[in-house]
Amino acid sequence: MRFTPLVEEYRGGVLENVHYGAVSVVDEQGRILYRAGDPEHMTFLRSAAKPFQAIPGMKRRIDRVYGLSPEEAALFAASHRGEDYHIAALESILQKTGVCEDQLYCCMTYPLNEEAKAQRQRAHEPKRRIFHNCSGKHAGLLALSKHMGWDEQTYYLPEHPVQREIIGTMAEFAEVPAASIPLGVDGCGLPIFALPLHKIGLSYLKLACPDLIPDPETRKAAAVIASLMNANPDMIADRKFICSALLKDPNLVAKGGAKGVYGIGLRKERLGISLKVSDGSEQVWPCIIASILERIGYGNPATIDRLYALEPNIIVNDGGTEVGLRRAVFTLES
Repeated sequence: MRFTPLVEEYRGGVLENVHYGAVSVVDEQGRILYRAGDPEHMTFLRSAAKPFQAIPGMKRRIDRVYGLSPEEAALFAASHRGEDYHIAALESILQKTGVCEDQLYCCMTYPLNEEAKAQRQRAHEPKRRIFHNCSGKHAGLLALSKHMGWDEQTYYLPEHPVQREIIGTMAEFAEVPAASIPLGVDGCGLPIFALPLHKIGLSYLKLACPDLIPDPETRKAAAVIASLMNANPDMIADRKFICSALLKDPNLVAKGGAKGVYGIGLRKERLGISLKVSDGSEQVWPCIIASILERIGYGNPATIDRLYALEPNIIVNDGGTEVGLRRAVFTLES
């Protein structure tokens, strides 16, 4: 693993922490234009895979089959944070599709957001499967299985038709043989796959620019899910998280995953960006992504400003006093 320092954090003028990782920027031919660290680093996509896991359902337009709203359908690609509006939309999905909450293979838990979690606990509510940040994805796969007449009890197994379609979809986007993609088990219990970092970037570029996809059905499905993400950014995470902040820019399609992996597709520039923070930190994503966009001369400063506002480079203590700073220290090499 050839990682390079991406972000340094200082406290009282003393270097306190270094976040290592790798960055890759590719063009529409899949060529690596810029790199920091090893663009061949193999990593699991984790939740960055969700837009691609939604493609089989979008091919069948299950949102239309079940009469879902755009906000509800966007949850198929979401890592929602458990806010009230997320849970209301998920309950509506279950009602419209006829999927039972107990059918979701993800575990019962509380929402990711601390205040949303505390709200449920103050009300003495039990843990629920739809509080899980992956429950929208699970509901979508169950709804597709129901529509196709596939077994609904085993949709999480690698040999299930929906999972076979998903791995085929990922192979199609990344331009690699499906048999070459390492499989694991994600936090929510579904199969998850690993790709070289630059192939993640290529996949996100195709999500942003579906004209690069030869198959017409996949092309249309990619355009649908990407459009849903951009039109409903707060459904993908929440109003204060980086995925939603990036998706407010109509030029970008973006999604992060656990353990520091992130993918971004740029429509106008026709570029794919991917990164991995080796220690799994998500807190430094805004610093890294804002720096990448600055260094490639990205033309929408409002997006960059939004990232810095989300996670300022000034470090404060628990009382709000400025005590240090973080800064991106990597170079994008041609």
